[in-house]
Amino acid sequence: MTRDPQVPPLQEPAPRTRHRLFHLTLPGCWGALVLACLSFTPSLLPRGGILQGLICGITAAIGYGIGVLAAYVWRAFADRDPRSPSRRSWLVLLVCAIVLFALAFGLGQYWQHEIRRLMGVTDYSVIGAVASPFVAALVFWLLLLVGRGLRRVFHWVADLLDRWTGPRAARVVGWLLVVGLAWSVFSGLLLGGFVNVANEAFSVRDTQTPEGVHQPTTVLRSGGPGSLVPWDTLGRQGRAFTGSGPSAGEIGAFTHRTAQEPIRAYAGLSTSGDTESRAERAVADLERAGGFKRANLLVMTTTGSGWVDPAAVDSFEYLGNGDSATVAMQYSYLPSWLSYLVDQSKAREAGRQLFDAVYDKWSKLPQDQRPRLFVAGESLGSFGGETAFSGEYDLRNRTAGTLFAGPPNFNTLFREFSDHRQAGSPEIEPVYKDGRTVRFTDDPTAGIPPADRPWDGTRVLYLMHPSDPIVWWSPSLALSEPDWIGQAPGKDVLGAMVWMPFVTFWQVTADLPFSTGVPDGHGHTYKAAYVDGWNAVMRPTGFTAQDLDRLRDIVRPAP
Repeated sequence: MTRDPQVPPLQEPAPRTRHRLFHLTLPGCWGALVLACLSFTPSLLPRGGILQGLICGITAAIGYGIGVLAAYVWRAFADRDPRSPSRRSWLVLLVCAIVLFALAFGLGQYWQHEIRRLMGVTDYSVIGAVASPFVAALVFWLLLLVGRGLRRVFHWVADLLDRWTGPRAARVVGWLLVVGLAWSVFSGLLLGGFVNVANEAFSVRDTQTPEGVHQPTTVLRSGGPGSLVPWDTLGRQGRAFTGSGPSAGEIGAFTHRTAQEPIRAYAGLSTSGDTESRAERAVADLERAGGFKRANLLVMTTTGSGWVDPAAVDSFEYLGNGDSATVAMQYSYLPSWLSYLVDQSKAREAGRQLFDAVYDKWSKLPQDQRPRLFVAGESLGSFGGETAFSGEYDLRNRTAGTLFAGPPNFNTLFREFSDHRQAGSPEIEPVYKDGRTVRFTDDPTAGIPPADRPWDGTRVLYLMHPSDPIVWWSPSLALSEPDWIGQAPGKDVLGAMVWMPFVTFWQVTADLPFSTGVPDGHGHTYKAAYVDGWNAVMRPTGFTAQDLDRLRDIVRPAP
């Protein structure tokens, strides 16, 4: 059989280019170099070498992907195939990489020194700094290999689908399947598995009792004689809360008056199986101890593991001369920063159920026999504490005062107050409705703006440091610049900090686990600020500036 010479021969489809596993593209390397250098710019907290290497590797991998994508788009507009770069192009990249990376590394060390100086941090590891480029390279290659593995899975799926659909449909469906599979593996297996393992590990730790803490011998504490909450169900943080705190004698020595023994009620995860009954048990124990007969009653929403900052409650008790009662409960085993990411719904439910249970008892008392009702919370505790209220008027009408420290950026009321702040007030210290009820400060000893406006009735105060990543972290950091970076920096934030897409997000994300590892008054560490915060909210009488100085030294732990 002969072929008609006028009919062109059928052409075999060009084979798909198979990329070598360790092959690098020139545009991708330029993108990786630029973002790797930018990763050395300062963020909110000082970074060690290993952490810097991790950030550098992640941002370099993102930069590589951006460079590859940009080259692909450029070739599409130019309608041409990729070309192999010349040896000279690679040489230029190598020289620029050495010079730019060395310059960025040196500037990074300088910026980290300046941040440590601002915060009074003296720790510095030369070994960690030297190791950071090697850590960055390792992280970069691991992420690059993961990305290329996903690409190979995509090609395999697309080839399989191409037998039943057109090539374009196969590519689209292939990408959707691979992305969906990758997300399912990450969120369901990796992230979910990590959370489950962490939950198991911290649940074992929850059975322990902190060193130096002993079961109360007073009927005024949960876990003590006659308590409705057994000592062994309080959890580690609950035992630390009820088994510690100032005595009547210690309070009296400070106030120079006859003081009462403070009441502390608490319920742990083992106390009851669900949030509502756990809140009811805590409130029942509060009532048994006589908490509703005290002058000051505090509803404290805990962080994830059930932790209550001792400085927050101790300050409240000292300034109330011991005529106070505090109730709290646990809703998770996980530490604060991890609960912040995965336990938001539990915090919301716990904050609302506990306050509602207290308010139900409190509101039924004769008005002249009700204690002053306060609310407080730190970090995720402030998020849970907010959920019991609908807004400014609700806070003012149902409480005598509120003190929230280090509120996460996703707090509903915090965002409402901050986003609707008055023109001209900065995001790090916003002014809302002339400060008539709600105010913000990073340092209550320096005054709480607006100082020239009246602050009558219920006072709601937010404590938030400019360097606190819990306050400022948000997924939107990846693609949009927040006001707090574009405005004048806070007193403990370097002016050299600037917003960059993707880079700033990963920098602030890496700050989260280390937010409490800085001295008091910086990051997510609020100790002495509680003294002046409660002094502003409670408005006790008889305390001088010298008294408040002494109380700061009492509640602030020794370095």
